[in-house]
Amino acid sequence: MLYQALRRFAQKLVRRHTMEQYVAKISTAGRLSTLDIVALGVVNTVGAGVYVLAGEIASDKAGPSIVICFLVAALSSVLAALCYAEFSARVPHSASAYLYNYVTVGELWAFITGWNLILSYVTGAASVARAWSLAFDNLIGNQISQTLHESIPLNIPHVFAEYPDFFAMGLMLLFTGLLAVRASEFVLVTTVFTVVNVLVLGFVIISGVLKGKLHNWQLTEEDYIMTMFRLNDTSPLGPLGYGGFVPFGFQGILRGAATCFYAFTGFDSVVTIAEEAQNLQRSVPMGIVISVFICFLVYFGVSSALTLMVPYYQLQPGSPLPEAFLHIGWAPARYFVAIGALCALSTSILDSMFLLRWMTFVMADDGLLFGVLARIDSKTSIPIVATVVSGIITALMTSFFRLTDLVDLMSFGTLLTYSLVAICILIVRYQPELNDEENEAEAQEENGPAAEKLTLWRLFCPGSSTPTPLSGRVCLLHKI
Repeated sequence: MLYQALRRFAQKLVRRHTMEQYVAKISTAGRLSTLDIVALGVVNTVGAGVYVLAGEIASDKAGPSIVICFLVAALSSVLAALCYAEFSARVPHSASAYLYNYVTVGELWAFITGWNLILSYVTGAASVARAWSLAFDNLIGNQISQTLHESIPLNIPHVFAEYPDFFAMGLMLLFTGLLAVRASEFVLVTTVFTVVNVLVLGFVIISGVLKGKLHNWQLTEEDYIMTMFRLNDTSPLGPLGYGGFVPFGFQGILRGAATCFYAFTGFDSVVTIAEEAQNLQRSVPMGIVISVFICFLVYFGVSSALTLMVPYYQLQPGSPLPEAFLHIGWAPARYFVAIGALCALSTSILDSMFLLRWMTFVMADDGLLFGVLARIDSKTSIPIVATVVSGIITALMTSFFRLTDLVDLMSFGTLLTYSLVAICILIVRYQPELNDEENEAEAQEENGPAAEKLTLWRLFCPGSSTPTPLSGRVCLLHKI
């Protein structure tokens, strides 16, 4: 009896969804175009990474070589993005890496991946909310942080932040309430804010070209001493390191790249809303790759402009972009950039919370989380319980954890998720039963109304014959 019970339990751990069994849990009407998907991918990626982390990384980790850090992180993210793109063509349903693991390696790894995604979305939303609070606090002279630090200090180093950020906590609860609207109803809002965000970042890049000094990439110890003498201890300076373009050496580039990886953790949101795409198997892969490429160009340009305008050891980690314009004498532009930052961070929070709610609902509906989280309100068709519970947990983490700790925790969870997806790609390519299911599904599509949909092979290799694993990789590399 015990043996049979253990056997049944082990079979449950490795049981897999088939691609035909998994159906959409929430009905959608395919309203999102490729442009909408690219916009959602960009807005969910360009957030705290460019507005806050650029100052954190450049000031004491990499200096001007932050541009190299973003390049290394982008290349790593592109490899992960291609895995997601291939899987989105093979498994045309929502739920992101969670479903990918469910149809390939079984329920146990799907459970682990789902929890990793929930961790990433929680810490992602919390870190952006913390960044929102820092940016707003900087505009009003750091009054919020000073008041909270003096009134309610948390004397627990290396565990919690220096003070509980109740302002950021209230902000998260407010955004949780705003999630009562449908996804399709705030797609337009996020698209508009994305345009505003791109305009602001474009202004920053142009300003760096006009007011930047190439000498700030060639700073020496003499420049550092002169800056200290001029400021006369009125503003603290960061470390000099070795000076020059790579002031903290190769180790600094590696540390910076590890943190910069966080800046690209948003493209996977595209496959979470896959079923809302008008042309899923074409729009989703293209949306993933294009959004990663656009985000890299933005990060590269903004980080270059930032380190050209301001010496890296003078960057303010909390709100570097507005302070950079104050440094070059363009004080009014400081408020324009700050407003753009707040808009971008706001939409990033909404997107992260939406993905968190969706992931929680899908896992609960599959029986891997408490069933109460899968309850849908009859009036709004929204999983209210999942929204409220995830919002409260995120608000608590926002209040008590430091921004850098939240970023590190998110990077760890996301990196593990990406690794699992890459392993699943290898498994699905060389498992005959999975390939047979895929070929049968493609044959049915070719004879049905969905014949216009393209697989990833047809997207990158139009006109080619049926792919093999080797020929597929050769064709992808050739096209890229």
